[in-house]
Amino acid sequence: MSLRSSFQPPRSIRICRVLNGFGPHLSFRTSTPDGTRQSGSLAARYYGNVKSRALLLGACILFAGGCKQHLLTDYRPLDHSGMWSSGLEQLKALNTSDSEVAQLVKAKQARLSDDACVALVAAAHERKHPFTSGDSTASLASAGYSEDQILEIARADQLDAISGDAVALRLIGLSDKFVQFVLQRRLQGLHTLGTPQIARLKNTGLSETQILDKIKAGVTDAQADREVAAREAARNHAGTGFVRVRGRKAR
Repeated sequence: MSLRSSFQPPRSIRICRVLNGFGPHLSFRTSTPDGTRQSGSLAARYYGNVKSRALLLGACILFAGGCKQHLLTDYRPLDHSGMWSSGLEQLKALNTSDSEVAQLVKAKQARLSDDACVALVAAAHERKHPFTSGDSTASLASAGYSEDQILEIARADQLDAISGDAVALRLIGLSDKFVQFVLQRRLQGLHTLGTPQIARLKNTGLSETQILDKIKAGVTDAQADREVAAREAARNHAGTGFVRVRGRKAR
């Protein structure tokens, strides 16, 4: 039984004996089951397919590298921290990296919602940098700041810059209205007193309204320090002046 008659799959390889001036050699050609030969050699078509696939793979690699795609990011830590699949899908769409996932785990541990975590990454990417402020976010949340306040700070790209002062303002025991006023001025780049000066003025007995008036009047930290020193000195010397005591004259 010949090879030609025993093996005829669709588009099979036919091995033909060809004679030329140098003797016989083998030619690989494709054909249909009815024996009609196809144009072009099998080897050329095979290598053509390999080349095109290699070019496609190379283009994909270049695209992924150029866009800094994080195709292998491990989202399991966020899954374990309680994030729902919808939040994970949104983070994938934002091309979140492994380092950002680690930062978001800190935010989740501070009980921020999935939506807030997604918004934090989106805000950082809007500023053309990855999200790196997990500790600052967790500190603000633990100090009692709302998600709206945290996101407002994040969108101003000030999480790491003012989180320490913002937490200190809460610890001083100031009202929400006062804290929000000071934060708004700082986010807008307007003058305000430093947190240590605010705390010291409050400790000398000034009310929040009086401190706010000083902030609005443009009182500097140096001026506030001098006023604090004067008020503390006056308080420390209160009631310590010499008073002459007169007794009855002996008769």
